[in-house]
Amino acid sequence: MQEEREKKEKKEKKVSFWLFLAWAAAVLATAGSLYLSEVMHFLPCSLCWFQRIFMYPLALLLGIAYAKGDAGCIAYAIPIAAIGCGFSLYHTVLQKLPHDSALAACGPVSCQGDYLNWFGFITIPMLAMAAFSIILTALLRIRKLDMEDSP
Repeated sequence: MQEEREKKEKKEKKVSFWLFLAWAAAVLATAGSLYLSEVMHFLPCSLCWFQRIFMYPLALLLGIAYAKGDAGCIAYAIPIAAIGCGFSLYHTVLQKLPHDSALAACGPVSCQGDYLNWFGFITIPMLAMAAFSIILTALLRIRKLDMEDSP
């Protein structure tokens, strides 16, 4: 009985850690995107808006899940993060691979625009993709922990 309780507590600590990591990545990405647009006055392109549409709810959803200690939201959060990661990947490919520049005119601001270019290759869509990847990894770890307990 004691061993089962310790095992359950250990699992709950792991789930809490992964939920916190996912939430922290979403909050950091959300704060970063708001800083870049509202403080630095970088205008987001259409693909940046789509990435925001998928990131901002994750910050709220994962924050509530972490606060309540409830990992039940991962079934909803995984698809949101996966779709957002897909937009980030597409945007990164659009920026980095040689192509016709007319294809990237996706709105008033070009999707090829490169406001941020750390170390010559890290761009805003890459940072968003990293955040979505961290979130996905954390959520999939939680799902794996839940599946280990299932008979």
